[in-house]
Amino acid sequence: MKFFEFPIIDAHCHIYPEKIAEKAVAATDKFYDMQSHFNGTKEALKKQCDRCGITHFVVQSVATTPKQVESINRFIANEVQASNGLFTGLGTLHPDSTDIEGDILLAVELGLKGIKLHPDIQRFALDDERCLKMYEVCEREHLPILMHTGDYRYDFSNPNRLIPVLQTYKDLIVIGAHLGGWSIWDDASKQLCKFDNLYVDCSSSFQFLKPETAKEIIYRYTPEKVLFGSDFPLGDPAYELDYLKSLNLNQDEYKIILADNAKKVFNIK
Repeated sequence: MKFFEFPIIDAHCHIYPEKIAEKAVAATDKFYDMQSHFNGTKEALKKQCDRCGITHFVVQSVATTPKQVESINRFIANEVQASNGLFTGLGTLHPDSTDIEGDILLAVELGLKGIKLHPDIQRFALDDERCLKMYEVCEREHLPILMHTGDYRYDFSNPNRLIPVLQTYKDLIVIGAHLGGWSIWDDASKQLCKFDNLYVDCSSSFQFLKPETAKEIIYRYTPEKVLFGSDFPLGDPAYELDYLKSLNLNQDEYKIILADNAKKVFNIK
């Protein structure tokens, strides 16, 4: 008997074209001073189905310049179309684009189900006025934004930057990656847990947290606001699932975290 008797959605996965995957993974490794577990290709991601029992993946990438936005979004959309229902795709944006609304409308036209931002790598503060158009249009188009949140080294995505966004754009669904605050998990969760329009994912967090702390943070947000995510290729989906199993949640809570929340947030059928 399987531990989880329901589909599992990994809601935080990065994939890259084969010709640049090695370079892209190396850049992320350098940024975090960590070593990725996989090479960042779709083939390596698909192998996690048999290896871990994951049945669906939310795939994404990040534009470091405005000119990369369209090509990345078309790449993700093409991979979704070719995946036979295995992938759901998120688009990317860049605050320095000269046509943010056009970028968002193209993402919608391409069938992408949300937006991914990484303010620490893209080098912008979440409450920078350049970002307001992104939030306005995504709110209007009912596009959720999965954004990297938290880093003790910078002041781009910490709660002081995120809270004004959540307070202003109350109909915008935000998913704060890494339990709402990478490297500042406990403090971030205490500040952010009160916001109805915020979900979080658990990617790239468990390896840094004691199980009792991780469980406390999950319950602080409530399981109804937590999505499973591995941060593939940096993270290992098998490790993330095994850690989650060790927390001894009940099966209803596991189903909510591992499947139901991602289905709701990203409109996955």
